Formats: sequence, structure tokens, C-alpha cells
Amino acid sequence: MTSTFAPDRTSWRTWHRPLLVCSGLMAVLVLVCGVGLAVDDRLLLGEPVWYKPLKFGFAFGLYAATLAWLLARLDKGRRLARWLGTVFAVSTVAEVGAITVQAARGTISHFNADQVDPITLALTPVLTFGVMVIVIAQLVIGVVVLIQRTGSPALTRAIRAGIGLAIAGMLIPVYWMVTEVNPRTVTDANGNAIPLYQGHGIGDPDGNGMPLTHWSTTGGDFRVPHFFALHGIQVLLVLAFVLTALAARHAWLRSEQAQARLVGAVALGYTGLVAVVTWQAGRGQSFLHPDTTTLTAFTAVLLFTAGAIGTTIVKARRAGAEVVEHA
Repeated sequence: MTSTFAPDRTSWRTWHRPLLVCSGLMAVLVLVCGVGLAVDDRLLLGEPVWYKPLKFGFAFGLYAATLAWLLARLDKGRRLARWLGTVFAVSTVAEVGAITVQAARGTISHFNADQVDPITLALTPVLTFGVMVIVIAQLVIGVVVLIQRTGSPALTRAIRAGIGLAIAGMLIPVYWMVTEVNPRTVTDANGNAIPLYQGHGIGDPDGNGMPLTHWSTTGGDFRVPHFFALHGIQVLLVLAFVLTALAARHAWLRSEQAQARLVGAVALGYTGLVAVVTWQAGRGQSFLHPDTTTLTAFTAVLLFTAGAIGTTIVKARRAGAEVVEHA
């Protein structure tokens, strides 16, 4: 079997260095924002000014580390992928850096239409085009991943599905930004009136209220599907590694096809979850307050996923028992 993941690339020292640096900077930012939350009581659109850079730092730090690990294991298109990884890392640092500067100043980063403040005017292109560069780099990296030779079926399936979900997670807010316009004026943490041209929700563009995430409790919020889709790759990778570890204790899991089918079943279910929360947000409905229709959709996804997992386990156990019987 040809492996996509060569054994001499397992050390963290072979990971993509610019992405590792990016992840490290994001980790430092999370610590700085944690201190900021403790000592700075300013609020911006109803939440602490340091909360947004903290969330972006955590999310991009985790994803950059995942990409750093992945790009070190590619065979085909490795040079292109590594170059794009560097572009991704630099764009991410610029994007999150601009968010952090605006947060420290107590004003809005994304969707800020202020034509007077020189710093906002200077950072707006970074915030606007930085997202575009990140999405394009991610799209091409996704294509490079798809053309790799099949190694471990479960791990390969987890990576492919996870990259696909991450691309969807990055495209969802881009789609929302270019198809809807919500002009309004808000007050920043300094008491200044700031014109905005967009928001992250439907029904309540600047809503928040959910514990920890601060997602909207009064309307649809496109940060919900963005979060779930972006971090699907971590969920699926953890699942693939757990299945490999469990195979040492459970004979029926030693089949690579059984592991791959389980990862595939969970990936389909996770994709269904992302689809439902995207549909829910688009209908202007809070994640915390699903109606009967949304609950029915969630239930359908859950039942389908449970059925696919259950069927896979039964078949794998039966196949394992037959192997033992004929041994």
C-alpha cells in the first residue's frame, strides 16, 4: 500500500514552519487577550473588546497547526502547497493583527465603513482582501490534498472531508458578505458613532448573548456554521487516530475499510450538521432556539449518522468473526 504520509516526516520539526510560527503567535495572542479580558472592562457591540481577537486567535492558531502538520505529509504538489501555506500564514497574521489593533483601540474591525479615521482606512484593505487571500489559498491547498495517493484509508478520508468542510466554513461568511447588505450606525467602546455596511447575522446583525461563544440568541448567526465547518477537520482527525488506537484492543477495528467507513459515516453526519445550522442561520433563527422544523432536520441527521455507524459496526464485527472462524 502506498502511503501519503511518509514515516520520515512524522517529527514536528518537519512541520511547515511559517504555519507553526503563525500558530505560536496566535497562542501568544490568546494569552494577551486573556489578560485584556481580566483588566479591560470596555464593551464593543455588547461584548468585551478583547473577545473577538481571542476567538480569532484560538481558531486560526488551531487550524494553522493542523495545516502545518498536514503539509509536511504531502507527496504530490508539495512545493506549491508549502508556498500556499506560507501565504496562508502571512495573511492570517495580517488579518488577526488588524482585528487586534482595532480591538485595542475600542473600535470595529470587520464591516467598518468609517471614512474619517486614518487607521481604519489603512486597515480596511487588510481586513477585506486578507479574507480573500486566505480563502483562495485554502481552496488550492484543498485541491492539492485531493490529488494525493491513498495511504491510510481512514486518515485520508478524514483529511479530505475535513479540508472540504474547512473550505465550506470559509466560504459561508464570504457568501453572506457579498449577498446581503445591512447598513447601520453603531457606537464603539469610545462612544463614537461608527457606520457599518454589514453584520454577521440575520434578523439581528450584531446579536450576541450565548455563553462562551457570544453567538446571537435573538437571530440567525453565520458564525455558527463557520465555526463548525472550520473545525470539522480536527474532529475527523481525532476520530481517525482514536480508531487506530482502539484497533489494538478490538479485532474488528483492525480492518482499514471498517475504520474508513466509520470516518465516512461521521463525516457525512457532520456535513449534515453544518448544512442544518447554515440553513437555520439563514432563516434568522438562533442556534439556541431551534423550531420544530430545525429539530426535525437535526433528528434526521442524527438518525442517519447513527444508522450508518451502527451498520458499519455490525458488518465489521461479522466480517471479523468470519475471519476468526475460518482461521
